[in-house]
Amino acid sequence: MRTQQIYLETTMFNYYFEPEREAHADTVKMFEEIKEGKYQAFTSVYAVEELEEAPDEKAKKMTNLIKEFGIIVLDASEEADTLSTKYQEQGIIPPGSTVDAQHIAVATVNNMDMILSLNFRHIVRKKTETMTGLVNTSLGYKPVEIHSPMEVVERENT
Repeated sequence: MRTQQIYLETTMFNYYFEPEREAHADTVKMFEEIKEGKYQAFTSVYAVEELEEAPDEKAKKMTNLIKEFGIIVLDASEEADTLSTKYQEQGIIPPGSTVDAQHIAVATVNNMDMILSLNFRHIVRKKTETMTGLVNTSLGYKPVEIHSPMEVVERENT
């Protein structure tokens, strides 16, 4: 059986270092599952650029997670940018949130199985998953599942 390929959106790296946030423990657990080989993890230059906008010390810690956990960084592409524009034209992602659309698009064009995010405003929403899936299918791509780590991590006694 093929290992699931997951795309980590920027918030996953951020929450890793925020123990006061409710999703912190599940985020850390997700990174542990990546290290154990349960998933093959990817992110993108779009995420790296966002991480580098954080204060220097936090930015360094977050980008170090990429190396520490063997996360593959996907390049930007004209194909992904075109698809992200389509998501915005369809009203799925608002015009001021281009990077959110780019995360979904780069995961789509690189055939990811799932996007993991803690961005509940634009990404982790049933509407976003359904509508991007419809656009993807109409353009010959497969729909991509979108989840928070809380929905995915293995739990004891389950």
